[in-house]
Amino acid sequence: MKARSLKCGFLILSLFVSTFLLFSQIEEDSASVEINLNNKYRYPISFGFEFKNMSAVNGLEGIGLGTDFKGEYSLTDISLLTRLPLQRASFLQPMVQLGLITTNYIGTPVAEDEGPNPAQFDNTQLYGLLGMDFSNKVSKEFEIGGRIALGAGMGLYPELADETVAQYNLLATVGAKAGLNLSYNLNIEFQPTLMYSFPVLPDENRFQGLTFGLGISGSYRTGIDPDAPQAKVRSIRFEEPQIRSLFAAMQSYYIDHPVGTVKIVNTEKFAINNVEVSFFQAGYMDSATQSATITEIGAGEEVEVDILALLNENVFATEGITPLTGEIQVSYNSQGRIGNQSQPVTYDLHDKEAMTWDDDRKVAAFITPSDAALRNYVSYIRQTCRDVTRAGYSDKIQVAMQIFYALDELGILYQLDPTSPFDAAQENPLIVDAVSLPRNTLIRGTGDCDDLTVLFTAMIEAAGMESAFITIPGHIYAAFNTGVSARDYQMIHPDKAMTIPIEGELWIPVEITMIGSEDFSTAWRVGIEEFASVANPDDRTIHFSREAQELFRPVGLKEQDLGLQYGDKSRIVNAFSDDIDAVVDSVIDEFNTAAKEKGNKGSYNKLGIVCAQFGEYSLAEKAFNNALSLDRNYTSPKINLGNVYYMKGEFQNALRLLHGVEQAMNESGKNTSSSYSAVLLNLSRCYYEIENYDKSADYSERLASIDPELAAQYSYLASSDGSTRASEVSGFRNVQFSDED
Repeated sequence: MKARSLKCGFLILSLFVSTFLLFSQIEEDSASVEINLNNKYRYPISFGFEFKNMSAVNGLEGIGLGTDFKGEYSLTDISLLTRLPLQRASFLQPMVQLGLITTNYIGTPVAEDEGPNPAQFDNTQLYGLLGMDFSNKVSKEFEIGGRIALGAGMGLYPELADETVAQYNLLATVGAKAGLNLSYNLNIEFQPTLMYSFPVLPDENRFQGLTFGLGISGSYRTGIDPDAPQAKVRSIRFEEPQIRSLFAAMQSYYIDHPVGTVKIVNTEKFAINNVEVSFFQAGYMDSATQSATITEIGAGEEVEVDILALLNENVFATEGITPLTGEIQVSYNSQGRIGNQSQPVTYDLHDKEAMTWDDDRKVAAFITPSDAALRNYVSYIRQTCRDVTRAGYSDKIQVAMQIFYALDELGILYQLDPTSPFDAAQENPLIVDAVSLPRNTLIRGTGDCDDLTVLFTAMIEAAGMESAFITIPGHIYAAFNTGVSARDYQMIHPDKAMTIPIEGELWIPVEITMIGSEDFSTAWRVGIEEFASVANPDDRTIHFSREAQELFRPVGLKEQDLGLQYGDKSRIVNAFSDDIDAVVDSVIDEFNTAAKEKGNKGSYNKLGIVCAQFGEYSLAEKAFNNALSLDRNYTSPKINLGNVYYMKGEFQNALRLLHGVEQAMNESGKNTSSSYSAVLLNLSRCYYEIENYDKSADYSERLASIDPELAAQYSYLASSDGSTRASEVSGFRNVQFSDED
């Protein structure tokens, strides 16, 4: 008997644990979905009636009547119960159940001389249970769940003696259920149940054991269906909902910057919780954009919320102004009931070429260096001018020049915008200005100052250079970073004022509206004059394109062949070549003038270095010889003359000069200076070019012993097989000149 009781107890405990874990998981899963049906359709309290037919597990002996005979009994369970769903976990429903179980013998009657009469064990048990129901709604109409409960009962056996005999039992039940909701208020459930009963007193062992029952119940649930019109929660009021006009070009900006505001007022006399505010625009959003989450809004309290908008790519397909009606959506918990309210709001969506000038940095959204059409055009320009690029002069300035003249050849012209000129739009941020995308300006062929600035800076960026745009009262124009150190301004232009030093590097402004009417050098000079002409520095601002695009990302574009005809290559080459030659000549002339005025060896040596770097070898030789005429023992021009011969391909002349310098420096004890390192390097390079690889490797090894870092830059010289040509590795431009006095 004890073993059987332990087995039954273990079974009930296992079922209890399994049921608890099952429904805990169900609730966790249901909480992860957007709508929690358990919470939405939670009712305040329910009252119900249950009916079950029950039978003893393993027959009469299985229920432990303590007798030696067998028989058949019918058990009927009738009960009343009430359930109260928890507010924060409505799938948990504490319950109270009061019932009556009648047990009647239905087997074959037993004669008096054949033994005890089974009918004497007919009884009626009154019981009460306290427990927990688990209920998870699969849909509004269907739910599944289970129950665990503990309680006590009193069994009455009127046939055992002249007086009614009572036995007190402890009860434990576990069960499952499947419910059908005929409406929000009416519910029917089908229930399989196990009940275990054992006596309070150990010598009373009648009706002890496990029974199994199948039953049906009906219950009435109080409350109002939340889907019914009269049950809709209306705990808030919208005030002053407003969405400003939106601009497609600012799509990325609106992700974390407000597009409007709305005030939400709690109209209840109690607080509402878990308030979520979202904005949705059909057709231009993939889903609602969550703008705010508010833990609690007090009774009568007003909260202002900033509205955010995550727009999709469809905004770029609009043309002109598109009137739209969006929806501000609010969900919240109002004393356990879920409220959902919305407020329509109208506004205008402007296409991808529209903006207002309340923040000049917005123009960065129109700078599109990733546009394949621009990248292809820039590649064409650079390939076209590759053979006339000047050695030694800033590559980035030359690229900017090439772009300028290529746009000129394409026929790009400045044209004032008659509908919204820049100066008027800049002064009034309410004016909507049209800024043409670079690809459209290329096709159209004209643009105002903002259009041409956007086009030029986009092409500068497409070439891998840093660009900027400068705003001054009534105007905007472009600038770019030369990458040249501020201390080397003379290698760009003889006039220091022709550059703008920013964080140690030189920037050049370009008045791009002069395209088609003036050359690049003039546009450069005018850009500087405009920059300097602003009396109050606060009235001019340099906006760096890449920095501004961290806030205003470029407009998204689809790949498209613009069908451009790039024009006559020779005209681009000739215009660029004439201008770059004039600029380089002006730089050389400045150094030449300085050398003549100073008349010292150092200034002539510096002039020679500049001329050699720019490929003017005859002028370089003349300058180095002038320096030597002032001091025959001056080492630097001798080294540099050797470099010029090397760059001209006259390797034997270079070796003759460099060996002479090497010997003189060894004799004078100057074989540890940087000039001596330059001599060793250039000797190694000369021997490499004439294919004397052993000598080249020998000088490379000597260089490594005194200047390993420099030797590492030319590590190919240490090889003895000549598998890599010097010109293929670093070219003749990377020559180590000496400017030591």
